[in-house]
Amino acid sequence: MKVAAIQHDIFWEQPEKNFPLLTPLIEKAAAEGARLIVLSELFSNGFSMNTKNISEALDGASTQFLIQQATELGVWICGSVPILSRGNDLPHNSLVLADPEGNTLRYEKNHLFGYAGEDKHYVGGSSPLTVDLEGVRCSFFICFDLRFGPDFWNIAAATDLFIVVANWPEVRRNHWKSLLKARAIENQAFVLGVNRIGKGNGLTYSGDSRLYGPMGKTISKANKHETQILLSDIEPSTVTKVRSDFPFR
Repeated sequence: MKVAAIQHDIFWEQPEKNFPLLTPLIEKAAAEGARLIVLSELFSNGFSMNTKNISEALDGASTQFLIQQATELGVWICGSVPILSRGNDLPHNSLVLADPEGNTLRYEKNHLFGYAGEDKHYVGGSSPLTVDLEGVRCSFFICFDLRFGPDFWNIAAATDLFIVVANWPEVRRNHWKSLLKARAIENQAFVLGVNRIGKGNGLTYSGDSRLYGPMGKTISKANKHETQILLSDIEPSTVTKVRSDFPFR
């Protein structure tokens, strides 16, 4: 399966500007054969704690944008959205995965980034999301989740490809790259990290989106600070062979 990671900038708290920014990139990725297209964490607003203003309903504008792109292009597409759910005053940082028929699945970010106050403005989730996408078993995580290795290890046996969407600051870019590679090696799986570029609320983001193979080899990587579509082919049999040849678990 061909997967596209879209490394993109984000207009701060302006979904109405981000949707037209992303649309041609998504269309290009689909035209080049991508079956799954991955956007960043909080792709339509940036990593904002201003949840009183940016929170959306389950069927809000950002979710509808993903559904529209998925159905019109006949692809799977995902990115995270600040979604209010029933019974909560604060939103979840929810990864929304839309399919070609317009259905959606969600993963609610489990580990909130307290250093930036995310735990005061968002509600944490718990259950992981693993989906078989055209023969590739994909598990989804969001940014700070990457630091919690057991969450990956616990579902590794049912996963070919881990996907991590992020707004990971440039100042800690070495952590981002090192942890992505570590998750690939220890779980003997593909790991795709999709990070934003540009500036938001005083922070700079370098991107560094990349795909690691199940032996920790860099399969593909985006250029630093550049808008880019990173296309990669994922072959589940590679994961099966590595785990058979090196039965570390």
